Amino acid sequence: MSEPVEERVVIVTGAGRGIGRAEALEFARQGAKVVVNDLAGDDDPAGAVVDEIRSHGGVAVANHDDVSTWDGGRQLIGTALSEFGRLDVLVNNAGILRDRMFVSMTEREWDEVIAVHLRGTFVTSRHAAGHWRELSKSGKAVDGRIINTSSSSGLYGNVGQSNYGAAKGAIASLTIVLAEELARYGVTVNAIAPAALTRMTEALRERTDAEKAEMDPANIAPLVAWLGSPASRAVTGQIFNIKGSRISVAEGWVAGPEADNGTRWTQERLDELMPGLVAKARGRSDMDGHPIPR
Repeated sequence: MSEPVEERVVIVTGAGRGIGRAEALEFARQGAKVVVNDLAGDDDPAGAVVDEIRSHGGVAVANHDDVSTWDGGRQLIGTALSEFGRLDVLVNNAGILRDRMFVSMTEREWDEVIAVHLRGTFVTSRHAAGHWRELSKSGKAVDGRIINTSSSSGLYGNVGQSNYGAAKGAIASLTIVLAEELARYGVTVNAIAPAALTRMTEALRERTDAEKAEMDPANIAPLVAWLGSPASRAVTGQIFNIKGSRISVAEGWVAGPEADNGTRWTQERLDELMPGLVAKARGRSDMDGHPIPR
């Protein structure tokens, strides 16, 4: 029987809509106390999610700090500590899209996406990790979780998303590094690469009713809640693809076909070797992570 997230304190960034909203609602449904983070905007989506959670008897507070800034990340972690006295789970979900072909991409479009996705994951994780490190050093038991949000665009590549893919690929790498570094403090770090219809993705193309059901953001939330639970304490450094009812473990870079020349390579020898070596290698994957037939 899985251990519940009841009474655990959870931060979800970008939780006013889409996947983040679904994650916040699921954590609250399972009994967690939730800090719902999103920029205020004109309609305060974070406040609306908090109201929805409270209407069902849950416990939640809104936070409107900008996670791409150092002080915003610090204040977000501080909200959990001041409101609930602890922090157990950080879900880094906040994101934006500025899709454009690379040769037409502007500096601003690149910087905005990197700031929200990659810097936003760094800043919040850095402040959370500092808090857990101090707890651990003081002799207190820590069972912390960081759950990052990568993407198939970052793992497998997607045309028109060089900024987004670069950020999401970096988040996957950051996840693996943090899993190694934070294990000593009792913190696990994992990531998801979700496929879901949100404000960011619904306008990309028309979807059938079956596709819409499969890509409901609510399908993502149970895995994230499990990763935030005590039951997942032995799982760290993993990236999970999730789409509808399907979960797969993303397998990282591996050293494939190899050759050893025994001495420094020459251009002539490389001419002879490289085409055949590349032909033996596993090819690229599609957006679902499946090898593309050659």
